[in-house]
Amino acid sequence: MEHLSEELIIEILKRITRTSDLNSVSLVSKQLYAIDAEQRATICIGCGLSTEDFSALCSRFPNLLKVEIDYSGSTPGNGNHIDNQGLFVLTSCCTLLNDITLSFCSKINDAGIACLTYCKKLMSLKLNSIPEVTSSGLLMVAFGCKALSSLYLNDCKGIAGSTEWLEYLGSDGSLEELIVSNCKGVSQYNFLKFGPGWMKLKTFEYENKENFFSIHPRYGSSVKANTHRYELCCENLKDLKLVRLVTEPDGPEIGLRFLLGKCKALEKLCLEYVTGVIDNDMIVLSQACKNLKSISLWLKPEHYVVGGHIEFRTGFTDESLKALALNCPLLQDVELTFTGCAHWDPPEIGFTQEGLVSFVESCPIRVLVLNGALFFNNKGMKALSSAQFLETLSLIDCNEVTDHGMRFIVHFPSLINLTLRFCHNVTDAGLSELAHAQKLQSLDVGGCGYISQKGVLGAAKSVYYEVNCKSLGHYKRIDFQHYRRRLRRWWTARRRPGRKRREEEEGIRAPRRWQRMLYFSMEHLSEELIIQILKRITRTSDLNSLSLVSKQLYTIDAEQRATIRLHCGLATEAFPTLCSRFPNLLKVEIDYSGWTSGNGSQIDNQCLLFLSSRCTLLNDVTLSFCSNISDPGIACLTYCKKLMSLRLNSIPELTSLALSSVYLNDCKGIAGSTEWLEHLGANGSLEELAVKNCKGIG
Repeated sequence: MEHLSEELIIEILKRITRTSDLNSVSLVSKQLYAIDAEQRATICIGCGLSTEDFSALCSRFPNLLKVEIDYSGSTPGNGNHIDNQGLFVLTSCCTLLNDITLSFCSKINDAGIACLTYCKKLMSLKLNSIPEVTSSGLLMVAFGCKALSSLYLNDCKGIAGSTEWLEYLGSDGSLEELIVSNCKGVSQYNFLKFGPGWMKLKTFEYENKENFFSIHPRYGSSVKANTHRYELCCENLKDLKLVRLVTEPDGPEIGLRFLLGKCKALEKLCLEYVTGVIDNDMIVLSQACKNLKSISLWLKPEHYVVGGHIEFRTGFTDESLKALALNCPLLQDVELTFTGCAHWDPPEIGFTQEGLVSFVESCPIRVLVLNGALFFNNKGMKALSSAQFLETLSLIDCNEVTDHGMRFIVHFPSLINLTLRFCHNVTDAGLSELAHAQKLQSLDVGGCGYISQKGVLGAAKSVYYEVNCKSLGHYKRIDFQHYRRRLRRWWTARRRPGRKRREEEEGIRAPRRWQRMLYFSMEHLSEELIIQILKRITRTSDLNSLSLVSKQLYTIDAEQRATIRLHCGLATEAFPTLCSRFPNLLKVEIDYSGWTSGNGSQIDNQCLLFLSSRCTLLNDVTLSFCSNISDPGIACLTYCKKLMSLRLNSIPELTSLALSSVYLNDCKGIAGSTEWLEHLGANGSLEELAVKNCKGIG
C-alpha cells in the first residue's frame, strides 16, 4: 500500500464505505493515517464519545462534509453529550461542512446553533428532538447560512412564537426542502409567512403534533380571514406531505390546504388524516397537477353536512377517483388507508369497489396499496385481475378478501409483488395456486393468523414470512393503546352501580356505533357543527352523557344548554353550581309534584336569587309545588329583564305579583290587593293571562 501513488490510495479509500474498515486501514501506516484524515468526508457520532475526544476528532478530520450526531437511547452512563462548546469546535475546525444532523442533543441551545454560521457552505441542516433551540436560533442560522437549501425540524419544542426565521428564509428564497414535524409551536398558518420562498421550494412536509385521538385546536373565529395571504406561488413544488392537519371544508381560513390547487409541478402527494378535505379539493388538485405520479391518502370518517343533513364518512368519494383518472395520466403509485371505519349503512368509506376498479383500469397504476378497505372483496380481486399495468399489490387489514379472491392472483397479467398483512380470512389454501403458477417474484406475509410458514413455501421466488409482525397500529400510524386507555377511562366513569340495568330498562343506553363515533369524530368537528348536533339531542340524559366525554363537549354544552327541568332529589347545595354551569339558560321548569320529606329539601328564596342573578337571559320560568318560595323569592325574578312567560302552580306562600304571559293555578295566597293586576294592565304588555283555582281572585 505504501508504494502506491497517493491518488490511487485516495480512490481506494473512497470505495471503502464502512467506518470500522476505514478506521482499521488508517492504523496501518502514517501515510494512510494522513490521507484518511484529509479525505474523510463523513462521520457519525453516537453515545460514548467524551467531549475531549470529540475535539481531537474535529482536529483530525478538517475536511469533513457531513456530520451526524445522534444521542438517541442515551443514558447517564453513556458519557456526556456535546454542548455548545463542542459545536463551536466542530464548526471552527470543519468549515467545509455542508450537511449536519443533530439528534437528541439536550445540551445544545441557541448559542450552539449560532456557531453553525461559521459553515458558509452549509446546505442541509437536520434538528431532531433539540428542545432548547428556539426561533431565535433558527433566525441566526437563516442569517448566517446563505447556502442552506434543506431544513428538517422534528420535535423541537422550543420553536414557538416568532416566525421571523420563516420570513427571512422565504425572502432569501434559497430553500428547496422544508420538513417540519411534531413541532407544537409551529402552526400551519405560520407557513403563510414563508412568502416568496414557496416559489423555489421543491419538497415540503408538515406534520401536526397532535395525535389521532386528541382534540385538535381549530382556527380561532376571532382571527379575521385574509384571503390575500393565500396568493402564493409554489409552481416548483414536486413532493408534498401533510399529516394530521385540521381545516374546515368551507373556510374561510383553509391553512395549508391552499397548496392543493397551486402545485402545478407536483409529482408526489401524501395526505395523512387531513381533516376537512373534500371532493372539490381533489378535483381542483387533479386539474392543476397533470404530472402527478404518486398519491397516498390516509382517511378517517368525519361528519359532513350534505344536502342539509349530516353524513359520517370519509371526505373523498368516487368523484375524486374520477377526477384523478381523467386529469392525471402519469399516476402510477396509489395508497389508500382507512382507519376507524366500520360496516354500516350508509357506508363510512366514500369510495366504492366499482369506483376503485374503474380508476385502476383508467390509469397506468403499477403499485396499489389498500389498507383497511372494507369495500374491497373477492369481486374486486376478480375485477383487478384485468389491470394491465399493476405490478405490486399490498393488502393490509382487508378482511373481505378470502381464499376465493386469492385464486385470481395468477390471472393478473403483470403482478410480480404481493404483500399480505392482517388478512385474517386468507389461509394456506388460498396461496396453494401461487406455488403451482410460480408467477410472483416476491411474497411478503405477516399478521395473517391462518397462513403458516409452510403454506408460503414456493409461492414466490423470494418469500418473507414475519412471525412477530408489527401491530396494525404501526401500519396505520395510530397508537391504539392510547385509544383503548381513553375508551376504558370513559367507560369506567359511566359504569356506576346499577347503571347498566337502569339504562337497559329505560332504553337510553348509547349504542356501540355512537360510542365509536364519539372517539373517532366528535372531537375533530368544528364547534359550529357540534352545536348543531347538540341542539338536535332532546333527551337530557343523552346531553349529560355527551358532556362527560371531553372538556370541549362539556364547555360547549354548558354554553349552549337552553332548557333544564328540576325535580325531587336535587340538593339545595348543588343548585347554585347548576346555575353557574349553565349561564345562558332560557327556560327553567322546577316541579316538586309528588314530593315527600324523604326526597330532600326544596329550593327556597335564596336559590331563586341564585337562578335569576346567574341566568339573566331567562324568558320562561315554571314553578310547581314549591312550598318554600314566597314573595321575596318571586321578587328576585325582576333580575330577568327578558322574562316573557311565568307559570306558578301551587305556590301557597305567594300573596300578590315586562310579562307577556302569566299562568296562575291553585295559588291560595293571592287575595285582597289587586295592584298587581292594575300594574299589568297599565303596562299593557300582557298577551296571555290564565288564572285557575285561585280562591282569592274574583
